[in-house]
Order: sequence, then C-alpha cells, then structure tokens
Amino acid sequence: MSFHTADLCDRFSDQDNFQIAEPLFRLFGNKRRFSGRITTLKVFEDNTLVRETLEEKVSDRVLVIDGGGSRRCALLGDTLTSLAVDNGWQGIIVYGCIRGSEFIDLLPIGVMALNTHPLRSRKHDQGQRDVMITFAGVNFKKDHYLYADSDGIIVSETKLD
Repeated sequence: MSFHTADLCDRFSDQDNFQIAEPLFRLFGNKRRFSGRITTLKVFEDNTLVRETLEEKVSDRVLVIDGGGSRRCALLGDTLTSLAVDNGWQGIIVYGCIRGSEFIDLLPIGVMALNTHPLRSRKHDQGQRDVMITFAGVNFKKDHYLYADSDGIIVSETKLD
C-alpha cells in the first residue's frame, strides 16, 4: 500500500467528492495503513450484524460501523477481528468501542475506534446494512473508497490512485 493520507489531501482535497474525517479515532491492528471500498453498518450496542458481515469473504473492502458513538460496550473484539482477517477485510472503522486491543494489535488488519471497553455488546439481531451513515463530519456510503492511516481517514466517491 503506497498511499499516505497527507499526500492524498495535498493532491485531491479540492475535489467535491473528497471528505476528511474529524480526528476522533485511535488506530489499532498491525496494519497501520489500509484502504478499500466501503461496506456500512448502523448498529447500537448490538454486534450481531457485525459478525454476519465479517463472516463474508471479500476483496479490497473496509467495514465502517456506526455504533452511535457508544462507549458503554465493545462492538468488535479480537475474535471478530480474526474472522475479518481470515475473510479478506482490509480494515474496520468503529464509531464506538472495541475490546481485545492487545491481540488486535498483533493482527494484519487496520482497526480504528473511539476507544476500548471490556464489556461485549448484546445480541438482539438489530441493525442496518449498506445505508448511508454519518459521523466525524463524513458521509460514508456503500462502495465509496476509504483511505486510513495514522494521520486520519479520507473518503472519496472515486478511487484515488
């Protein structure tokens, strides 16, 4: 992966379809830079749909989870992150919390989340997939492109190579 978000900003930030997320997230995982086409989830303190989605084999995809910014439980842990790695996910953005961060830091995937929390989420089979979600000042839409590294998150309607 040869991009840096700072360089992408220098080259493309004047385009209408270019968005930069507010700096709210901590970076986890052993992959410090990741990109791919977006799959979105909207859930609240329930990770049933997260598991179902990460069980799918994919190529060049990033999962973006709108967890409502909840800091009362974790939507993603090391078990689901391992599943994501096994199924080809490039990265995961969580507008919420994760757990098992020390193990996640050993995995070859990029994960960004607001923070960590030791409590797992509930299972109520609720949530929406592939809907537009908005947080951190960005509209995340299915099949748009996401680029993330230690400097931040960029979303573009088109591929930026």
